[in-house]
Amino acid sequence: MATNKSKKDVLKTTEVAKLLNLHVNTVRRWSDNGILKAYRIGSRGDRRFKYEDIVSILKKSATNNLTSRTDDEGGENDRRY
Repeated sequence: MATNKSKKDVLKTTEVAKLLNLHVNTVRRWSDNGILKAYRIGSRGDRRFKYEDIVSILKKSATNNLTSRTDDEGGENDRRY
């Protein structure tokens, strides 16, 4: 993932949605439900997300996808007749 964001950067809701390939309303809902940690700023309460938190979620997602693919490739639960 090529980006010029540093670990100290914060992201807007639309930027997080683009990085996670989600709709902005999903990002908002995940924030409201505690799935994504957001910080509220300004009088409107705009959400901001730490870049490092989002990268961490991307890494976990990639690891989970890799693990589930490996598990699906056969083994004890592979029943072929």
